[in-house]
Amino acid sequence: MNNAPAAPRDPADLARRLTDTLKGYGSCAVAFSAGVDSTVVVKAACLALGERGVAVTGVGPALAQSELADARRLAAQVGVRHIEVPTDESQQPGYIRNAPDRCFHCKTELYTHVERVAQELGLAVLCNGANSDDLGDYRPGMQAARDFEVRSPLVECGMTKADVRALAKHWDLSVWDKPAAPCLASRIAYGVQVTPERLGMIEQAERYVRSLGATDLRVRLHPGELARIEVPADEIARLCAHLVRTELAQRFRDIGFSAVTIDLEGLRSGNLNELIEITLSS
Repeated sequence: MNNAPAAPRDPADLARRLTDTLKGYGSCAVAFSAGVDSTVVVKAACLALGERGVAVTGVGPALAQSELADARRLAAQVGVRHIEVPTDESQQPGYIRNAPDRCFHCKTELYTHVERVAQELGLAVLCNGANSDDLGDYRPGMQAARDFEVRSPLVECGMTKADVRALAKHWDLSVWDKPAAPCLASRIAYGVQVTPERLGMIEQAERYVRSLGATDLRVRLHPGELARIEVPADEIARLCAHLVRTELAQRFRDIGFSAVTIDLEGLRSGNLNELIEITLSS
């Protein structure tokens, strides 16, 4: 059986389908994170709706400063109106508790603000950057989207992640090959409280590992302030070199971690969800 992912479809056809879908909205506010998915939706909204398509970025403690800078740069590149709204999910008990439904509370906070912007500007539809591949994973944020009647134009067009990247490249968007960059809170193991201090530790640690040449990485935070670094398998040896490893361990202790490990299985996006599956099956 061939389990290889399907090849992306013709970008010109994808562009037509997506812009036609957004034209049907009349106007929209796009929850914009600066990832490739939401950037493609923002570009399509700009092409289809002009000034009636607006990008809205929620600015909270779990948004890395590098991602906020990307959002500003990409909005300027696309030419879309970009609104930044402060979010306060760090005051929500369900978010702080960091159970597996944490993302529901975060997205509820985000969509509350995106909805307010839409109402103030008279925009008809809220939309996000979810694609068809996202439907098979555990994503409690999808429930928040349903609660706010958020549309997912990429899903409506049946677009996979490969399709989205192909369209981003077709539109010459600089993020077409950008690695996934979920929020900093997603690095904290379930059951460990989300705090601004821990989010700051993770952001500092990832910035340092990135300075060593890693481009796609996660620094996971586990109970007892244990750090677990994930990089692609072929980059592990570089971090394990004696001088690099020694300095890395010291830098992480200076940041506030009690110990640091390197995951020998390599980077696995969303792997904390594996713990949910183990719990549900036990």
